[in-house]
Amino acid sequence: MARMHSHAKGKSRSTRPSAPAKPTWLAQSPKETELLVVKYAKEGKSPSQIGLHLRDEYGIPSVKLVAGKTVNQILKEKSLQADIPEDVMALVTKVVKIKKHMDENGKDMTAIRGLKLAESKINRLVKHYKATGRLPKDWSYDPDRIKLYVE
Repeated sequence: MARMHSHAKGKSRSTRPSAPAKPTWLAQSPKETELLVVKYAKEGKSPSQIGLHLRDEYGIPSVKLVAGKTVNQILKEKSLQADIPEDVMALVTKVVKIKKHMDENGKDMTAIRGLKLAESKINRLVKHYKATGRLPKDWSYDPDRIKLYVE
């Protein structure tokens, strides 16, 4: 698939198996996996960090294969899901860093373009999350007050 803003063709990467199945060598049960997810969420890890930690430390290739639910579904059931989705929060952090850079380097046109691209992506994601019910309908991206979420 082509990249949205760069006209590049994308990166080649390996593909997942077409019919994934739970590995036979895996020792964790679905309940144990859910408890691990909850444990790491209470430690303050994001859903992607939880998945990486489970993969690297416990050899769990996919939480969905083992537990039958995604990390976000488990966190939602346990009321541990963050108010703002992880991908939006990462983009907000990026915008705050770019704005800090722009205060020091006002004529950096590349940074201005990066800021516009990041803010447009935030607006697209917010529209999607409002439609799916992940964000409240009255939530809006405000560049001035967004610093409060990061700090």
